[in-house]
Amino acid sequence: MKPKFAAYRKILEKKAEEVRRSMSAQKAAQVVARLDIPSDEGDLSQQHHEEWIFLNRNTIDMKLLREIADALHRMDAGHYGTCPECEEPISTKRLDAVPWARYCVTCQEKIAARIADGEVIDEYQEAER
Repeated sequence: MKPKFAAYRKILEKKAEEVRRSMSAQKAAQVVARLDIPSDEGDLSQQHHEEWIFLNRNTIDMKLLREIADALHRMDAGHYGTCPECEEPISTKRLDAVPWARYCVTCQEKIAARIADGEVIDEYQEAER
């Protein structure tokens, strides 16, 4: 493993731990919120809205944890830092900003454009290419 990648591994592991702690805190807050019985429709509506926000944030956090786990797996497999689309190195600047990045900026933009055009992208299929 390249020396710079050891620093990225520490960053990825720290970020994963932060996300897990945040999710635990959110879950605890959600459990406490459920103990409060809504007294009227306004309170019930507020509670449902907060649950919706919690679920959406939890989904985003789970996606980030998967991306971090994938980056650590690529590191272990010796594929970290190489774009699977063009097989070029991902810039240090990009990895510094987004250490779990799978694609270089150019390929990420192309994939985002394809998604915006309505093309269905299977991230696992893309990862195997």
